[in-house]
Amino acid sequence: MSGEDKEIRAGGETAGDGIRGTARGTAPVPLSVLDLVTVGAGSTASRAVRTAVDIARTAERRGFHRYWVAEHHSMPGVASSSPAVLLAHLAAHTERIRLGSGGVMLPNHAPLVIAEQFGTLEAMAPGRVDLGLGRAPGTDGATAAALRRTERRHEGADEFPAQLAELTRFLDDSFPDGHPYAKIHAVPGPVQATSPGGVQDPHRPPLWLLGSSGFSARLAGSLGLPFAFAHHFSAANTLPALDLYRASFRPSEALAEPYALIGVAALAAEAEQEARRQVMTGALSMVRLRTGRPGLVPSPEEAEAYRFNELERGFVDSWLGNVIHGTPDAVRQGLDDLAKRTGADELMITANAHGGAARLRSYELIADAYGLPG
Repeated sequence: MSGEDKEIRAGGETAGDGIRGTARGTAPVPLSVLDLVTVGAGSTASRAVRTAVDIARTAERRGFHRYWVAEHHSMPGVASSSPAVLLAHLAAHTERIRLGSGGVMLPNHAPLVIAEQFGTLEAMAPGRVDLGLGRAPGTDGATAAALRRTERRHEGADEFPAQLAELTRFLDDSFPDGHPYAKIHAVPGPVQATSPGGVQDPHRPPLWLLGSSGFSARLAGSLGLPFAFAHHFSAANTLPALDLYRASFRPSEALAEPYALIGVAALAAEAEQEARRQVMTGALSMVRLRTGRPGLVPSPEEAEAYRFNELERGFVDSWLGNVIHGTPDAVRQGLDDLAKRTGADELMITANAHGGAARLRSYELIADAYGLPG
């Protein structure tokens, strides 16, 4: 494929629309990064944030399309509880790569606050901010109640469509006359263009809906929004959700055709044994999370010494079945196969490992395997 052809996106759209990525090198689709800013045993949140900067800058240098962080709470091993704060820091250390949330959990926040935060981010990094939204709490029920200041723990998820509509109105400054919020404006935002001497900012963060089931897939399709599916922890639902999204899709100002990315757990190392050793740290971390014992991501030595019981072993085997890991060639083949099987328009890779060095090396090796620049 020629350099000129590489600038044509899926669906025939050209580069620069803010949603559709460019496939680089020999990658079948655009490649991106999802980072939980994990904290390993023996390390600190400060070091995890420095690693996040290193990964974002590496992803930018190697031609990955976007870098997202995810909102999680009350998890010692995950330092991404405040996506907007992290993204502001990352914006100051990058120049071109798209930055976004994968995602902000909308029920945890007032829509006006999110509109203000991401309007501010857009002012910091014009034209390269994504606002990905989820309807889950990103934590347990008790923590969700503490975040929302309510005992109705499922209230937010049930009201997600209405919250999404309200957020969209704030982002577009489009409440109709007579609405209680008609005179309330998210700033930075479009209202500044209508003030005396105001100039319209040409950018507004694209909205993405995230999901691990059919609800958000159908909603994203009906609204003509891009869709991100969490294949890395809900693989059995991937194909049904993507089919539902495409079948439900209605063209919008944002998109003429469906655009779906999937989150993929993948880790490459020079040797297959080392890749397995690294991903087992993520496996043990998940076992502890699922059994109510969340903690820091264990070291490879701790994971090797741990004795899984029969139930835990069954969970680990199932979990590892959805983690593409091994040599760079093996990971490339696994990603190629997944892209072909799902028809995903973009692959967003998350690396599960204890240390930042292993995760950084994995992204470099995957980039090398696809002949990405840099």
